[in-house]
Amino acid sequence: MNTLSRIFALAVLSAVVIAVPVRAEDVKAGDLVITQGWSRATPSGAKVAGGFLTIENKGTAPDKLVKVTAEIAGKAEVHEMTMDNGVMKMRPLDKGLVIGPGKTVKLAPGGYHLMLQELKGPFKEGEKVAVTLEFEKAGKVAVALDVQGVGAQAPGGGGSMMMKKMPDHSGMKM
Repeated sequence: MNTLSRIFALAVLSAVVIAVPVRAEDVKAGDLVITQGWSRATPSGAKVAGGFLTIENKGTAPDKLVKVTAEIAGKAEVHEMTMDNGVMKMRPLDKGLVIGPGKTVKLAPGGYHLMLQELKGPFKEGEKVAVTLEFEKAGKVAVALDVQGVGAQAPGGGGSMMMKKMPDHSGMKM
């Protein structure tokens, strides 16, 4: 390989490495495996953000997500969003979210999610947001949410607001 070919190959390899999105670490807590933690960047002044992740219960007994906290938020809750006759309804799950044995529960836009309120600062793309999940059996579990772009629909920035209009909670007062 000549010098020019080596430089070109190194440049291509560098571009690929840089383009790969940073991914939150998988976390194991008791029988639970928590993966794909992410959130969206928020505009300056936003007071609300959503958090998304997947929880798999590899055990033989149910566990329940009962609480969420985050230093960057004055208030954090587990929420459910549903559509009822074309009207979006969102409510906190005051009794928690059960993860049945052998089941996987996905917290994603348009369904179950973490609602982080009274934000103390913006979420910036490429950063990580620390949250603590509390389960009945597995206890407290520290998880990092990878901050994706404003319009992300999945970890790694998949989709955009242009492709599928999802509710924007950034300006909501809670």
